[in-house]
Amino acid sequence: MEDSDDVSNIHNRFSLTLVNPSSHYFSLVGSLAVALVIVLSTYLGYLNNLSINEMLIRIPAVIGVLVVLQVLDKKFSKKKEYSKSLHSSLFGNMLWVVTLLMGLLASVVLSKETSVFFITFGMFLFASFRIGIYTTTLGASLKKAIAICFIQPLVMFFVLIPQDMWFSMLTDPMALGYGISFLIIACTWSLVTDRAGRPGMESTHKTIQAYLASQGNDFEDAEQLMEERSSETNVTTSQLRLSSSNGETEFRMVLPEIHPGPYHPVGGSNIPYLIYKNLSSSAMVMHSISDHALNLPSRNEVENYLKNLENSKVKEEGLKCTEPVIVQINKARVTGFLFGNNPLLFLSLSPHGMEDIPNYMKTEIDQYGKNRNYSKMMIVDCHNAMGEEISKEDGEDMLKAAKSCLDTLITKDSFPIEFGYANSDDMDVWTEDLGMGGLGIVCLKINEKKYFLGWADANNMENEIREKIISNFSKEGYQLLEICTSDTHYAAVKARNRNGYYQLGLITNSDKLSKWFLEIAKKSETTTISAKFEILENETKVKVMGKGIYEDYSKALDKSLKITKVFVIGCVLLFVSSLFL
Repeated sequence: MEDSDDVSNIHNRFSLTLVNPSSHYFSLVGSLAVALVIVLSTYLGYLNNLSINEMLIRIPAVIGVLVVLQVLDKKFSKKKEYSKSLHSSLFGNMLWVVTLLMGLLASVVLSKETSVFFITFGMFLFASFRIGIYTTTLGASLKKAIAICFIQPLVMFFVLIPQDMWFSMLTDPMALGYGISFLIIACTWSLVTDRAGRPGMESTHKTIQAYLASQGNDFEDAEQLMEERSSETNVTTSQLRLSSSNGETEFRMVLPEIHPGPYHPVGGSNIPYLIYKNLSSSAMVMHSISDHALNLPSRNEVENYLKNLENSKVKEEGLKCTEPVIVQINKARVTGFLFGNNPLLFLSLSPHGMEDIPNYMKTEIDQYGKNRNYSKMMIVDCHNAMGEEISKEDGEDMLKAAKSCLDTLITKDSFPIEFGYANSDDMDVWTEDLGMGGLGIVCLKINEKKYFLGWADANNMENEIREKIISNFSKEGYQLLEICTSDTHYAAVKARNRNGYYQLGLITNSDKLSKWFLEIAKKSETTTISAKFEILENETKVKVMGKGIYEDYSKALDKSLKITKVFVIGCVLLFVSSLFL
């Protein structure tokens, strides 16, 4: 539970990066507009110069210098990213504008003369801001940031201000005093926040830089940092394979003991699809009982896992299965099948949501199954409704439902199996809330009755979408038992929301999803064939991220944010004091 809280906290902290404009074109246009305001407020508000000729010289000069220096700034950043240079330039210039406008407002409110102090002061604030931006997000050392912090604001100052005023304005004691104070504050803040995560995290800034770089598909730094902190462990992957007697047709339900994370495009974020393609797209890769502690940190570990998946061994095989057993206790619902002596359970709270099912529930269900002499327990977290951590009450109800389901399955007769499988590979189902694996349906014909299980390569589902789709199936005479998602962390587009992704049904409405699923269900129904089942198991040694890394990241980001709040309050108070001088 603590692990999940840490992950949520990290996600909330990184969501602060969404304050960046979505496009560098916006930042470019915005910074040019802000530069125009700087010129106008300087000459109309402070220098009382209404000369059109002067404006025609200063405006293009300031804007031209700004554009050139934005390109130059790119060369000083670690990743040479023009977009980040534009974003930082926009925010820095906005800070300068705010200083100018607040100075003018103070002169009106306090009935005092305007002072060119605010022009110089704003330039110093811009330089101070650049120290923070360069050290935090652009990957420059503090020494390098100090060396280059004045390049853009000072050159803009020189083309903005008449030459005969340079010396007096730059040597003004009050401007120098306030300016140097903010420079010292920026340097101190940079040092303190960078070390906030020690000893667990060597550099908070490097972690932030790696995250920001990964959002542009440059994920090597992020994966390196995570792999360094990861540890080796053995993970189990279970499979239910259904195949025809001639072996030409098969379907696999895969339950990996790993989690599809940490986030797109890093590590195993897209591993459900990779497994899916590895099995010739004839598979449903389910969300097993796993959490972020079982994330694969890098592409190397993903490749290692996929390679070893080929070495799966058959543990049991047979020809018969029970009809499904459904147990509902309050919000908790468990749907179960028994293949030979191997239960397959689907756990859900839908339409009430929840996050990943905690591992203690798997342990308890496994032990209960062993006590009843079951062979292999296969437990699926349907992950089909958005929600918070599962409550104690709902967790207890789910355990009761799972145990009741296991008790009932023992009493059920088994029948020969027929199966049919179809997916959306030949359909146009691209949408922003669906992963690369698309949709799939398996039809199980047991005792002359047809049951359908739906799957989507998606990160959870919008609440009540499952119920609407099942209702639409029922109207067509189809019994859709469950819809499960893979919990993929792949994102077709970068979602600018707190989640960082779109859950299934948030973009695509239930009617469209129902239409797609029904089309696939009808295909699967027409391909039903007698089958045997095999229970496969694989154990692979891989590096997983573990819980400690999230705890350290969470503490570092929290501490950095608290430090930043203190510094911001101090800076605001110091700035306000300047308005009264």
